Amino acid sequence: MAANEQMRLRESQPEPVEVAESGPSTRILLRGSWTTEHAAALDPKVADLGAGGASEVVFDLAEVEEMDTSGAWLILRTVEALQGRGATVELASVDARFRGLLDTVAEAIMVAPEAPKGPSALTALLVRIGRATVAVMEQGRNLLEFLGAVVVALLRATASPRRVRFPALVAHMEATGLNALPIVGLLSFLIGVVLAYQGADQLARFGAEIYTVNLVGVGVLREMGVLLTAIIVAGRSGSAFAAQIGTMKVNQEIDALSTLGLDPLFVLVLPRVLGLMLVMPLLVFYADVLGLIGGASMATLALDISFSQFITQMHNAVPIDHFWVGLVKAPLFAFVIAVVGCYEGLQVSQSAESVGRMTTKSVVEGVFLIIVLDAFLSIFFSMIGV
Repeated sequence: MAANEQMRLRESQPEPVEVAESGPSTRILLRGSWTTEHAAALDPKVADLGAGGASEVVFDLAEVEEMDTSGAWLILRTVEALQGRGATVELASVDARFRGLLDTVAEAIMVAPEAPKGPSALTALLVRIGRATVAVMEQGRNLLEFLGAVVVALLRATASPRRVRFPALVAHMEATGLNALPIVGLLSFLIGVVLAYQGADQLARFGAEIYTVNLVGVGVLREMGVLLTAIIVAGRSGSAFAAQIGTMKVNQEIDALSTLGLDPLFVLVLPRVLGLMLVMPLLVFYADVLGLIGGASMATLALDISFSQFITQMHNAVPIDHFWVGLVKAPLFAFVIAVVGCYEGLQVSQSAESVGRMTTKSVVEGVFLIIVLDAFLSIFFSMIGV
């Protein structure tokens, strides 16, 4: 009985949405409670309002008893949909209680905020270039500051040699020099072979194969021997310096040295810098010898030039100045490699990822600076006639 009574009460209640008049001018009556509680039932009723193609639609809100944000949103959403179809819509008989609510909701849903305009492609490119330029300048400034600190430490060590840790110096000379002989020797020999083969292939067209000796001698002694050795050392020893010091930074061993009153420059940096500067000329001499042997071997096989003829032609055509030019570059390149490797190691933060990033960075910067320095030195020696 109770269920039947509730059903009769629901049937006796008027519909919340009723089209009172239809045609070109349509009047729609809204009744009852337009609240969150009834929103689920009201939504399909207002969504079905097509206004029958009417050009004018009036929503009569005289019989609306309650309204909250959900109800106001349903009404205004329907109004916006009808206006989108070209109809003129009006809200009539709005109770004073609901007018402020409708205005607030209308302002929120109908006034879409303008999307912020992003920078143009040209502006974004200029910003990226500017930031990269600033980062490079800051990196250069910091590297120059560290270079100055290392030079001061070297001068202090010269005035007081006992401050240099000679056991560490000898250990680094062994690691960077003696242990690098196999790879440096093999690559230098192959570079000599390549220079001789390519030179002979080109000079044979003019019947000037004998000048292959000149090409190999000047190329190996003046440029390729020292440059190839420096690149190998940068990838092998420069990265090792950055990784070793970086790992010590992560493990807070450098902080422990400072706490004990030891200067990290004298304990960690100077032995590596001095050790590499001492062994680099020896490595370059070794690379020059292996490069010339490789060139002589290929000349013997490809051009039928004996070792004695190769040496005689080199003695007559290649001045000793080329050898000294390559040898003078060696300690300078070693200094750059060691300083960059130690600097990047000291820039490591407290993470293993930073160790890998700075190690890679030390190799890239080291090779870049070596090639730039080699270009300047080549111009300088040409200008002074060496």
